[in-house]
Amino acid sequence: MSHVLYYSLTGNTKKLAAAIAQEFGVAPTPVKSLAAVPGEGLLFIGSGSYGDRPGEEIMKFIANHSFSGRKVALFGTSGSGQGKEVQGMAEALKQKGAIVIGSYHCKGRAFAVVNIGRPGRDDLTAVRLFAREMAKLG
Repeated sequence: MSHVLYYSLTGNTKKLAAAIAQEFGVAPTPVKSLAAVPGEGLLFIGSGSYGDRPGEEIMKFIANHSFSGRKVALFGTSGSGQGKEVQGMAEALKQKGAIVIGSYHCKGRAFAVVNIGRPGRDDLTAVRLFAREMAKLG
C-alpha cells in the first residue's frame, strides 16, 4: 500500500499528489490533517517550494515523526523547477531515518504569471511514470 502525503499552498503540488494517488487508487492526504505517519507501505511525500525551501508544514511533520527504515519517494514543484524543495525534504527525512528511493520535481505556476499551465499534462504523465517506477522499488 502506498500513501501520498503533501503540502501545497497554491495547488501545484496538490495536482502532482492527486496524479500519484490515482496510480494506486488512494486519496492524497494533506499533512495538515495527519497526526501520525501512515502505517506500512511506501510513502510519497511532496511539497511546493517557498523561498527555495519545502513548506513549513511539511518540515514540521517530518521533524515531529520517525521515519526509521521507511522507504520514501519525494515530489515537488517550484517556480524555478530546480528541485530545492525536494532536496530539503530529502535531507530532513534522511536525518529521521528514512530511505529516500527517488524524487521528481517540475515547474509550477508562480506569481500568477510565471509558468502558466504548469504543472501541465506532460508533468502529470511524468509523475505517474515516476510513481510506477518507485512502486517497483518500494
